[in-house]
Amino acid sequence: MSFEVLGRLSISAGRQPVALPRSQVLQGLLGVLLLAQGEPLRTERLTRLVWSDRAELTSRESVHVGMSRLRKWLRQAGGGRLSIDHQDGYRLVVPATDLDLHRFRALAGRARSAEDPDLRGSLLLSALDLRRGPVLAGMEYLDRDDILVRSIDQDVREAVMNLAALAPRLERIEPVIRVVGALARELPFDEPLHAALIELLAAGGRPADALDAYRRLNERLTTELGVEPNRQVQDAHLRILARTRPFTSAAEAGEALPVPAQLPPDVPDFTGRADEVARIAESLVDPADKRGWRARSVAVTTVAGMGGIGKTTLAVHVAHMLTAAFPGGQLYADLGGDGDPAEPGEVLNRFLRALGMSGSGVPASLAERTALFRSRVAGRRVLIVLDDAASEEQVRPLLPGAPDAAVLITGRNRLTGLEGATLLDLEVLSPPQAVDLLARVVGSRRVAAEPGSAVELTRLCGYVPLAVRIAAGRLVGRPDWTLAHLAEMLRDERGRLDELAVGDLGVRASFELSYRPLPPATQRAFRIIGLLDAPSFAAWTVAALLGIPLNETRPHLETLIDAQLVGVAGPDDAGELRYRMHDLVRLYARMCATTEDAPRQRTAALGRALGAWLWLAERAADRVPGPAYAAMHGTAPRWPLPPATAARLLADPMRWFTAELPALVAAARQACDLRLDELAWDLAACMEKYCDVRGVYDDWRQTHERALRLCRATKNKRGEAVLLRGLLEVTTWTSAERSGPAMATMRDTAERVLRLFEELGEPRGMVDAMTAIGWGQVAQGDEEQALATADEAVRLAESIDYLGGQARALQLKAVAYGESNAEQALPCLEQAHKLADLLGNPRLEATIVQFLGAAHALTGDIVTGEELLNTSVTMARRLDDRYLETFSLIYLGKLFAALGDERARPTVELALAYSHAGNFGHHLAESLALLGTLNLAAGDAPAAVACLEKSVTVWRTRGWFSFLAATLRTLADAHDAAGNDEAAREARAEADSLLSK
Repeated sequence: MSFEVLGRLSISAGRQPVALPRSQVLQGLLGVLLLAQGEPLRTERLTRLVWSDRAELTSRESVHVGMSRLRKWLRQAGGGRLSIDHQDGYRLVVPATDLDLHRFRALAGRARSAEDPDLRGSLLLSALDLRRGPVLAGMEYLDRDDILVRSIDQDVREAVMNLAALAPRLERIEPVIRVVGALARELPFDEPLHAALIELLAAGGRPADALDAYRRLNERLTTELGVEPNRQVQDAHLRILARTRPFTSAAEAGEALPVPAQLPPDVPDFTGRADEVARIAESLVDPADKRGWRARSVAVTTVAGMGGIGKTTLAVHVAHMLTAAFPGGQLYADLGGDGDPAEPGEVLNRFLRALGMSGSGVPASLAERTALFRSRVAGRRVLIVLDDAASEEQVRPLLPGAPDAAVLITGRNRLTGLEGATLLDLEVLSPPQAVDLLARVVGSRRVAAEPGSAVELTRLCGYVPLAVRIAAGRLVGRPDWTLAHLAEMLRDERGRLDELAVGDLGVRASFELSYRPLPPATQRAFRIIGLLDAPSFAAWTVAALLGIPLNETRPHLETLIDAQLVGVAGPDDAGELRYRMHDLVRLYARMCATTEDAPRQRTAALGRALGAWLWLAERAADRVPGPAYAAMHGTAPRWPLPPATAARLLADPMRWFTAELPALVAAARQACDLRLDELAWDLAACMEKYCDVRGVYDDWRQTHERALRLCRATKNKRGEAVLLRGLLEVTTWTSAERSGPAMATMRDTAERVLRLFEELGEPRGMVDAMTAIGWGQVAQGDEEQALATADEAVRLAESIDYLGGQARALQLKAVAYGESNAEQALPCLEQAHKLADLLGNPRLEATIVQFLGAAHALTGDIVTGEELLNTSVTMARRLDDRYLETFSLIYLGKLFAALGDERARPTVELALAYSHAGNFGHHLAESLALLGTLNLAAGDAPAAVACLEKSVTVWRTRGWFSFLAATLRTLADAHDAAGNDEAAREARAEADSLLSK
């Protein structure tokens, strides 16, 4: 008998089809046994595979009855020697040649090892010709999420993508299009697959079909998912439209890292600087390559000059010109200059996230970030623009080691200490270039009508590009002015313009020429905007600053944009148009504010803007599904926004936080600088949940630490308590830099938090602190005291109806019972789950579900345990919370290992990969220990020792005695197996001493 599972289940004897069993259950059982290819399947897994969503209603007896009926059917159908046996599970062994899945995998395997492209393509086509559709198509209740089914789907997709990658090297492309197109129809949202199809259609001379395929995919994604096609698909689409690049399939490129494109907009009227442009371009790339610009080995070029000279404009223009030479992307960072220099670690954090790293995957230390950044860009042709650098020390950690990367740096100082860098000193424009720039902005006819005045005007501007642009902007905004009129105004300012040679003074004079003609109300808007430290801001922020309605704010902004005193930064993630102010312009605005506005007016304006950010952040944070801590706020005055504006901004709180986070961080820091402690700590605390969910640990930790220092200096106990409570989370679970074991530090800090909340008479905070103390007690081996602490926290939380505190205290109680007393932990977790459901907090619910799954598995309820752990994985992925997902994977790995299930190793390896990427110390130690145990069971003692020793090292930094002791005991067993008797004795002795404490 021959069996086919790559499509609808089909059986034949000779060339005659054999009727399938009439029962869908028997068809399902036969199908999954064939998928297993002779490997045994346990009853529980068969239940999930065949009955899927009805599994919990299906008894073991139903499986046994079904297998008995299937055996009988096989005998009657002429199965000959085929039979189902039971040894560690049911299995059906079918000769390799009698199963299409066997033949498919054999052909695909031969293709992988074939070096000749034609042979490889022929083998892949033969393998894929065996496939008639989805695995066991039509089986309604089959669990398609099981690895048994998913692995086949993955093998098929891999074969299809490999075939697509080969297409440019094959004689015929149509058979490839047929295969790729068939799978694309089955996977309508698989963007890499559709990108491959689009490019294959174009390469096969069918551009219209390729464009139609893109259009249909775009409609599906935008209509059904509400998202745009990814960069890979869009690039394929653009290549078809442009027809400027040779064919390279998306599949050949693989699952590429994101390609950042962070350059600010190019200046459309860029003028002059031809020599400088050519020199920079030649220093960064090799123009001799006839195919276009080609990156050399690490090229670093610095452009130095005074403020307003046009360094940034030049660098951005050249960078845009060279984008084709750097297909790996363009990274950009404003380093802040001497005023407020950016920390290299913060810049690397942004770069790594732009290169595809999750927030939780960015290492803590500067050295680790630099190393990871250099690894991330290795082999990629990337251009890095570092604008307004302060020093060599600031820049060095940001330099790549990859030979194909290049770096363009601007700064007011010459960075002569950068070895091997090309140094360029930027001077003012030549007189003809300055006049040309003026003509490009105001129009050539207007300049041609007054050539003498144009020359004089640019001379009075000192040929400084920024000054020329500002003067030209005044002329554009005043079409009735002549150039001679503006030149006469500049002559009146001759006393200040004479100082152009000494630096920025002439630029300030040009600012004044734009500022003084403004209406008084717009002048005030300009001065007050300059008070903000935020790198960019929205119109509603300006409305709060000025204390006026939003519709009255926009005309002021438009006037300031026309005067080139405010720039447009573009729309943010929340769809709001954002604005920015050049650093020099901001300094001038503040100078004007100092002389023209009373201190109380400036303080009041900043208070309104900071109060508006706080008012919005407070409301947005309430809707972020983060940790279930009690929300606590201070007495800082808020500035409420109109309901319609607030509703628009907060329609998606996560998007609002994403758009506003840089401004919120700057606002919290500015509040610290102004010693507004109530505003500072409350703003920082409002960001906690978003930073936790998105893994933005640097901003979380740094704003808290800065506000905490202020609260301590001002003796603000409430602020200190709330910030310390937030820091407990980020420093315990995500920071690798600490002075002692993490859990001990957590306990000590939590005791300080408890004392503060006791002094404040804040029982919710006391519950939070006691829960954290209890975790530390469990880690240090004091489970009885932890149980007492948990009971006390539960009683206090119940007395004040603090549901989140009750749930987390009950979770602590379950943890204190430990893995050896899982039966006692279960009621605690079940009660906590009810509370989480009442709260409607999906993140807390996901946490409790994963603990429930672990507890059920530990009590021997394997089916329920695995189901709950799988549910928690799904919930964690829905929340995009890798930390929660990793915990569930670890306990699934433990469960599979105990059952001897082959899924144990891949599950643990995935947990280990996530732990490494996310800096999850506890999970990392546990994953390593579990992998070591699996290695030991497999008889690989050296590999077991290596994993377990790494685990012990991490557990020491965690300070969790029971886990450390258990790992040491396993390490001792591994040393015994490896013949290291002395090392085994030492490990056991240390474990015994830990358990005796």
